[in-house]
Amino acid sequence: MRTKLHTMEKQIYNNMGKVPNPIMTGTPPRADHNKVAHHFLPRTPINPVPGPNGGTNHHPLIVNHPMPSPQPQTPQSPDRVHNLPVELLEAGWRRFWSRREGREYFYNKFTGKNTWDMPVLGSSPPSFHDPLGIQTDNPGSAPGQAGMRRTTSMDEHPLSPTAMTVMNFRGHSWDFTLSTNAVIYERLPSLMVPPHNDIELLRARLTDKLRQHYEELCKSREGVDAPAESFNVWLLERIFKDKGNDPMLPSDCDPAVSSVLFEEIMNEIPIRLVRVRYLVDARQQLVRYAEAAKKMVESRNVPPESRKVVKWQCEDVINWIRRQPYCSLDMYKERLEHLKKQCGAHVVTAAKPSVEGICTKLYNQSKEAVKKINEKQWEILKEHHIAEPPSLKPPAVRKVNCYPVQLVIPSPRLPTVEFSRDPGITRLRYKGEMIEVNASYIQKLDQLYRLNCHDDKSLHNFPQRTWCLLRRYQTFFGLSRIEGEFLQRSLPVPVMRVLQEQFGVTFECFASPLNCYFKQYCSLFLDTDGYFGSRGPFQDFRPISGSFQAFPPPCDAAIEAMVKHVEMLLEKTGEPLSFVIFLPDQRKSSNPVVDKMGKSEFKRKHIVVPGYEHEFRHGMQHFIDERDLFIRSTQATTIFFLQNDTAFEKWPPTDEKLKALTNAFKPDGYEAAVKRKNEEEMERNKRQKKDSDGKEKESAKEDSKGKATEETTNNKDHEYHRSQSERDDSRLPNSDKGHGNRRMSEGEVLKYNQHDDRKYHPGNGHDKH
Repeated sequence: MRTKLHTMEKQIYNNMGKVPNPIMTGTPPRADHNKVAHHFLPRTPINPVPGPNGGTNHHPLIVNHPMPSPQPQTPQSPDRVHNLPVELLEAGWRRFWSRREGREYFYNKFTGKNTWDMPVLGSSPPSFHDPLGIQTDNPGSAPGQAGMRRTTSMDEHPLSPTAMTVMNFRGHSWDFTLSTNAVIYERLPSLMVPPHNDIELLRARLTDKLRQHYEELCKSREGVDAPAESFNVWLLERIFKDKGNDPMLPSDCDPAVSSVLFEEIMNEIPIRLVRVRYLVDARQQLVRYAEAAKKMVESRNVPPESRKVVKWQCEDVINWIRRQPYCSLDMYKERLEHLKKQCGAHVVTAAKPSVEGICTKLYNQSKEAVKKINEKQWEILKEHHIAEPPSLKPPAVRKVNCYPVQLVIPSPRLPTVEFSRDPGITRLRYKGEMIEVNASYIQKLDQLYRLNCHDDKSLHNFPQRTWCLLRRYQTFFGLSRIEGEFLQRSLPVPVMRVLQEQFGVTFECFASPLNCYFKQYCSLFLDTDGYFGSRGPFQDFRPISGSFQAFPPPCDAAIEAMVKHVEMLLEKTGEPLSFVIFLPDQRKSSNPVVDKMGKSEFKRKHIVVPGYEHEFRHGMQHFIDERDLFIRSTQATTIFFLQNDTAFEKWPPTDEKLKALTNAFKPDGYEAAVKRKNEEEMERNKRQKKDSDGKEKESAKEDSKGKATEETTNNKDHEYHRSQSERDDSRLPNSDKGHGNRRMSEGEVLKYNQHDDRKYHPGNGHDKH
């Protein structure tokens, strides 16, 4: 028997030696040799099985899992590893081997699609493009494993495509079931580059460097700290004026010096003035201002007359303080206002070149950062063989319901984003950058993504694009956890419901995927927000009919751009077009833009909601605690109704509707949040109590029998003692009037029965035998 096996092995080795090796010769194997040669054809970059002595083991009798016979290599294939025609290789298709499934599959590195079957050029992509069953419910028709799939961490996670099969498009702060009444003309898609995780990480690091350098410039050149939120206001103002290709950092603005940033820095010069409430603080602030102004004109290159005026005014104030040691708080404030009025213009003249230098240098550094970002973007796109799109023809002029913004440039393959979930919190991590968000808002983003993203129905890119979205807004807000909060405040849910029911509002002009109430809205960043339903920036959105709500951030540049755009839209259309605009009340400090809107021919009504009598939703509502969700407004809010004639007939702002809107503003959001939180805790406690009661139920049944027996015994003893005491009382003589025939109490009965031989009747000194 051993001789026959040895002979068979020898014949096999001899036959194998006659077969030409296709790897060494470069020629395809003959058809009659495929039965043996298929063990030596490498279809994927998989290492061969190591032998017992460290070498490669090609013995056919000891190979545990031999590969099935693949298709013979075509002579025209230039890639001997992937073994595909030239047309498929140029289209991005590659052949790989699935170790787990034990069969070949095909992957397109440009589109990210997978398929079991040989791809065909010109055909539509397969409906099922995840043959390995990693991210879908159906694993395909793998041999021997039909209906099976490997369990992953995405199965029970909100980011998983299979986690939310039944969608509820209503939440505690949104309602995505409402359709829009906004009508637009069909528009061209955007030429902006789609987001990528590496690009967002680079943009975040360059923006953080800009912030730090801006603070260093303010400290070194002017000796003051950078004004709080001034960098965020500068970014917002530049977004409305920039014509560059970056969605956040400015690169093409005219003029380069920002008027908003210039005023923010000048308000800190020569010192930062604060509101004082005590006499000592008011006196110290007046002295510090006079000394700083005098020092500035002495050290700067200013005209002699300006230096003379400032020095004289400052010395006069210091002498006045010495002569008047006892002054009231109002007198110090009036003196400070007088000093600012006399010296303010000269101080601005002295600090103007330096402050303009800060603004110009910050803008130039932003241009360099945008250049680096743009180079990195196209480097990634070229790696995925994505070229610049050709010029687009204008679409046909036709009216359509508004739809999310579309991108012409296809999205490259996105890297993997790690995520984890704790009770109520979801964490997304990419290259050490971790972002936390409330679980309810992850579900909100998931709903928006399903409703608006049509190029990723399987949600493969949802974690990556969610990370890009959150990273973009975190970069825009600032380094601190609550910095930039005022940029994303939103109206309470009751107000949004009244606007929709009474005024037909179905669209938000200034929102984001994180704070929107409707599924249709405008936002600052169309590249990251477009996948979640954004219609792009409001200044680029041109509706011809519909009812809209506008709550711009408190920035003069944003308010000015909004007012001009709304006036232009109302003038160009005759269809019903209505805007309900919410602005901070600026009657004390006159704003020409707001005054112009108040005198507009389209203004139908305006009301003022007093301060401290209404509230807004927190700008960081996507990660803060629910009990801190509402912020009481210390400033009054003015509501303008701008409508054309047809809109005024369709949605008139009557007194009843305005009263309902004012009542919806009442600050009961905190109480409602606390009540909802307490109700959840009560429900949780009920469930825990129910579980504990179920565990104790069996033990209670066992103890009930013993307790019933004990109670029966105690009742019998009590009846016996009671009858015994009644018999003793009946034996007392009627002549004892001092004691009479009174009955003993239960305590006296117990004491009476404690004695074994002698019984004492209370109130009677005679022994009873």
